[in-house]
Amino acid sequence: MKTFGKIEFGDFQTPLPLAQEICGLLKRESIEAGTVLEPTCGLGAFLVAAAEAFPDARLVGLEINGSYLEAARQSLTSFGAAARMSLRSEDFFAADWDEELASISGSLLILGNLPWVTNATVASLNGRNVPAKENFQNFRGIEAMTGKSNFDISEWMLIRLVRALRGRPATIAMLCKSGTARKLLRYAWQNDGRIAEASLYRIDAKKHFNASVDACLLLARTGSSGPAEVAVYDTLQARTPASYSGLAGQDLVVDIRTYRRLQHLEGLCPYQWRSGVKHDCASVMELRPDPDGTFSNKLGEQVTLEPDYLYPLLKCTDLANASVHPAKFVLVTQKRVGEDTSSIATKAPRTWEYLNAHIRHFEARKSSIYNARVPFALFGIGDYAFAPWKVAVSGLHHHPRFVPVGPLNGRPVMFDDTCYFLSFADEQEARTVVEILNSPHCLDFMESLMFRDTKRPVTAQLLQRLNLSAIANDAGLAAQWKSLQRVSYAPAAETRQCELAMEGHSR
Repeated sequence: MKTFGKIEFGDFQTPLPLAQEICGLLKRESIEAGTVLEPTCGLGAFLVAAAEAFPDARLVGLEINGSYLEAARQSLTSFGAAARMSLRSEDFFAADWDEELASISGSLLILGNLPWVTNATVASLNGRNVPAKENFQNFRGIEAMTGKSNFDISEWMLIRLVRALRGRPATIAMLCKSGTARKLLRYAWQNDGRIAEASLYRIDAKKHFNASVDACLLLARTGSSGPAEVAVYDTLQARTPASYSGLAGQDLVVDIRTYRRLQHLEGLCPYQWRSGVKHDCASVMELRPDPDGTFSNKLGEQVTLEPDYLYPLLKCTDLANASVHPAKFVLVTQKRVGEDTSSIATKAPRTWEYLNAHIRHFEARKSSIYNARVPFALFGIGDYAFAPWKVAVSGLHHHPRFVPVGPLNGRPVMFDDTCYFLSFADEQEARTVVEILNSPHCLDFMESLMFRDTKRPVTAQLLQRLNLSAIANDAGLAAQWKSLQRVSYAPAAETRQCELAMEGHSR
């Protein structure tokens, strides 16, 4: 018998009590099922639960793992559903789903739990449990290179099923990551997948699958086009939605109703948001000052360095706590992307010796953006990074807080690449912008756009959507806004392109 890798196949078998609870919800929602189809039936828990909930339904299960298929067959036989079952060995990616679904007449329920694994994870294991290569998300070259082309296998599988339905009436009830469910709905709404209505029911993935992910039951009815919004329930038992997510233009928003109320705050920010310094070598580049004037790195080494290339550093946790007192320093080896670093040897020989002593750490950096660059290269660097005043925010925290940051002992403060900031020459301008950005309507608008399960809820793209003029007007700060003399710190085109690449790598 062939052995199947649990990780490669995203193998999280559904517990029978959870499958029964979900089928109970489907009955409560008056879902009809002449045929129940499970595309990857595993050990058969969903088919057994469906056999109980839909006593007249035909039960169709496909599964690539032969031992699982036999276990499902035995479970359904023990339940007394042998006459209604139709199970067969099938590779989802080799199946002809157009023909499969076209052959099923009457009311159809597609039920189950697709693999919880990304194509990149499978590729890293040299696995073959992936679809044929296809740019189904239509990403550009730079986006694919920086990580956006990575996707959950279940995302591709769900889209394949929706395509194969060809707009016919059916019900999809699928356990998946919440992000995967949203991507499927976005695809369907933008490509006439004919979703009549949809709901997401959050589940405790840690409890049921020992998986630390935000997961849900996706329940969608197909066959006609409905509103591009989805009711979100906090539990499978909940009867009232906690919120409504939906499509706003080309973007999904977490709270579509708050977004519509505050949509007038959306526009184009007149400033350019930047991400912090990216070096991917924190063990060498980030240092703590010692009382005796030396510095200690994360390798446990104590070193003496010239001050020329050392700058105070704030990280995302500092900003989330509104701390403007840096406890660390960072080595900044360039003032612009691509700048030759060899001059460090003359200006700061101890620093140059230190960097070269740790060159293997720099050579081990995995990101492709460092390929063929000068030694000890950085990204997210330019004139704007050396401005005296900044307005900064953490990219990793779900409740944004904007912080004004001034120089420390005459040195501009730097941020790591989990932070975003604006640059200013004038303190008063920075403080006025902070007051506008921290206004309640601005924060509510931002949170209406931010999904709680995303790794980086605040992005440069989101921040660039903030119409500061409209926000200032709502906050009663219109006069202060109009009085500002704005200063622009514009990077070279290459710097901006690299910043976009960095953001892709961080997702």
